[in-house]
Amino acid sequence: MKTISGMTGFGRAEGARDAWVWSVEARSVNGRNLDLRFRGPPGFDGLERAAKAGAQGLLNRGQVTIGVQASRAETSVAPKVNEAVLAGYVTLANQLAEQGAAPPSADGLLSLRGVLEAPGDDEDPEARADVEAAMTATIAEALEALKASRDREGEQLLPVIVGFVDAIAGLVAQAEDHARAQTDAIRDRFSRRMSELAPDAPGLAERIVLEAAALATKADVREELDRLTAHVASARTLLQQPPAGRKLDFLMQEFMREANTLCSKSATTALTGIGLELKAVIEQLREQVQNVE
Repeated sequence: MKTISGMTGFGRAEGARDAWVWSVEARSVNGRNLDLRFRGPPGFDGLERAAKAGAQGLLNRGQVTIGVQASRAETSVAPKVNEAVLAGYVTLANQLAEQGAAPPSADGLLSLRGVLEAPGDDEDPEARADVEAAMTATIAEALEALKASRDREGEQLLPVIVGFVDAIAGLVAQAEDHARAQTDAIRDRFSRRMSELAPDAPGLAERIVLEAAALATKADVREELDRLTAHVASARTLLQQPPAGRKLDFLMQEFMREANTLCSKSATTALTGIGLELKAVIEQLREQVQNVE
């Protein structure tokens, strides 16, 4: 069964081919969308495209950074002498020697710019393409390791989030019990107040009933509780239908909207207390949801 993934993770992989050795690190943190940043060695232009394609195939959200560190063993290939450049220096040095300058030495000539070409400057294009393909495979390995890391975070997040959803469901059930008694509390409060202000007013009993009914209608929180119950069911469903991060983000806003309305309509201290506790739990849940892919 599919379950949620987090957005924080790390993956690493290493590889080697011919004289080349490299390592790849892929890491990610929370983000509203999939944002990829890549750093790689010069001369391997296809790596960034491959990294982006690989990340898009595995991940949906998060700020992802992929870095490739590569080096080539300098001792694996002997330096190459550029004969044309060397010949030019020798000709110039002989001309200067005829004018009294010291004759050139071998180590002096070899140290001149352009005489020695570094290994790999003339690397076979097919060989370099083969190395790049191997590096691409290593990037895929690092991304798979990153995905596995994010999945493990999701496994740890799931019971925490479910616990908060269960707590919200429990508070909604408590609020429903108190909401049933809210109409009686409003009627009793209004009756006492009217009796104190106008105890001898004609038709007082009938007026109390009508006014209390109007106040109770305004303070009716059944719709808010019904919507909160529906949101709890939606949250449970989304947790089994990843990726659900964006939808859960939106659902948190709906949770908080209903909790705020519940508090504003509350006519009893007990119901207000439940509403405030409900808001606190929803905020804790929202913080956890920010980590869900």
